[in-house]
Amino acid sequence: MKNILILGANGRIARLVEQRLLTETDAHLTLVLRNAKCLPVISATRETIIEGDVSDSQLLARVMVKQDVVYANLAGNMAVLAQRIVDVMTKNEIKPLIWVTGSGLYHETPEPFGSWVEAMVGHAAKEDTRRAAAVIEASKLNYMIIRAAYMTDDPKIDYELTQKGEQFRGTIISRASIADLILKIIADPQKYRRTSLGISQPGSDDKLAQLMAENS
Repeated sequence: MKNILILGANGRIARLVEQRLLTETDAHLTLVLRNAKCLPVISATRETIIEGDVSDSQLLARVMVKQDVVYANLAGNMAVLAQRIVDVMTKNEIKPLIWVTGSGLYHETPEPFGSWVEAMVGHAAKEDTRRAAAVIEASKLNYMIIRAAYMTDDPKIDYELTQKGEQFRGTIISRASIADLILKIIADPQKYRRTSLGISQPGSDDKLAQLMAENS
């Protein structure tokens, strides 16, 4: 039985991952979020809910004990959060870290989607995510960075992956697809170790006009 630590457990992707892990595996989940009241317990025997701030190194040190995989789906000061997570994982000799972020970390997203993403997120915030990724990639962890296209709540699972160094393809991706990739990584972390994967829906390169109209 694997012990899985989910940081930012109230996020929509994290909830999908939680439900699938409980249904499809025998893993024990430790779920960390700011407000424990926001997340009902699905399985009292297989879930431990911890209320706290992921920027708290002492909290991280406590919840990291005996974990096999750490999955982080966070918002905020990303570079600081990444550094603290890396430091505690390194000290506790926990290797696998799944880190979910957006596309454009390496300016790999073609135009006009690249500029649209940068404008939507904000340049300062995007630079913060790049610094966070650099912290993780400079570590000795067996990290898996997931660079997601614009996320939707479509329940369909349909995705393609690109590697670091390749041009990003597509403009949208369902959260269900991201959750599916996370389940695959948890099942076999070694297969994906020290990778940075772009994820998008195949054939979605022409969806930018629709996205811009919906978010104008």
